[in-house]
Amino acid sequence: MIKIGTALFEACEELERERGISKDVLIASLCDAMVAAYKKHMHVKEAANIEAILDEQTGEIGVFSTKLVVKEVEDPDIQISLEEAKEIDDEVELDDEVKIEVTPDQFGRIAAQSAKQVITQRIRDAERNNVLNEFLEKKGTLTTGIIQRVENRNVIVNIGKTDAIMPQKEQIPREYYKPGNRIRVFVLNVKETNRLPQVIVSHAHAEIVRELFELEVPEIEDGIVEIKSIAREAGFRTKIAVWSNDPEVDSVGACIGPRGSRIQTIVGELKNEKIDIVRWSPDPVEYIVNAISPARVVSVDIITGDDETKDALVVVPDDQLSLAIGREGQNVRLAHRLTGWKIDIKSVSQMEAEESGSVSNYDYNDDEEKERAVDSDEIQEEIEEEMNQQAYDEEDLQQEETEPSNEAEESVEE
Repeated sequence: MIKIGTALFEACEELERERGISKDVLIASLCDAMVAAYKKHMHVKEAANIEAILDEQTGEIGVFSTKLVVKEVEDPDIQISLEEAKEIDDEVELDDEVKIEVTPDQFGRIAAQSAKQVITQRIRDAERNNVLNEFLEKKGTLTTGIIQRVENRNVIVNIGKTDAIMPQKEQIPREYYKPGNRIRVFVLNVKETNRLPQVIVSHAHAEIVRELFELEVPEIEDGIVEIKSIAREAGFRTKIAVWSNDPEVDSVGACIGPRGSRIQTIVGELKNEKIDIVRWSPDPVEYIVNAISPARVVSVDIITGDDETKDALVVVPDDQLSLAIGREGQNVRLAHRLTGWKIDIKSVSQMEAEESGSVSNYDYNDDEEKERAVDSDEIQEEIEEEMNQQAYDEEDLQQEETEPSNEAEESVEE
């Protein structure tokens, strides 16, 4: 037996406290290292009956060979005679198994070198598995981290036991990410690598808004108020559709809170991002009217409403057209994402001109009026493309350099 003392056990307990690596894993690693060192020292490739045993009370470890007690020994590597076995244990009988210490002389230095390599590798594997399991459970949830640095336009965020990557496409436009600041992020994906797992986080994901509402609105946490849909353009505007399962509870009022306290907290967390709380409805006409808010709607005409195609024509007063469409089509684009309906917006004057057959000669009053025509097909393609880009390739995250996004204009306030 080799005396190793109590220092090893103290080190194992410290690693268990600091890194969450079980003491049993480290002791098992040490025993495996002893067996590996023995095989290398004795030039034996296969030795299934060899094991290392650690006595925690005495602080000693040794290599033992398990042999079967037989009358006549045919294979001395795995068998032992009854007479020899009696010398080890007086109570042994035939067909019993006895453990015989086979620790080589001057084996301490060899075992120590081998144990160091094996234990180091086992610690790395255990750390990787712990981090992987922890963040696989956190995938799809909100967590808080500290900004470490910015590399190749990717923001590195420490979220506990590892550093996560926030790609540029998952950052809020015009947001300055200062190292040392705390930040709330959404865990998008966890990828297993040869080293620590790679965690991908987002600061622009729509689910961040959902998590914030669940934290601030008790009715949502209790299931009384339900979030049906969220459409977000991070840093600018978000539309959220809510529905109350209790007729006596106003879904919109619950989300706003007394004197707007709840919504103000959420807006402050999102750095003054504008939020439209929309009342969800099973009636598509009513739902679309609510989604177009804050603009007033004259009429909604359902053109096609099957599972594959959902087209609607919305008519608004002339003075509400710009508000309904929004700057650069933002309001109608968010309404489309929120409802799932492809929405074409026209003013009363435009509809009258079309009905009179003079739509081709319709005169726009100014340049702003010309920007009011929104191509719904392009909006839908843009949204579908954004929704499909959820998977991230590890190499792309490290090497990809994208062009900086253009400055977006301020959105229309309610």
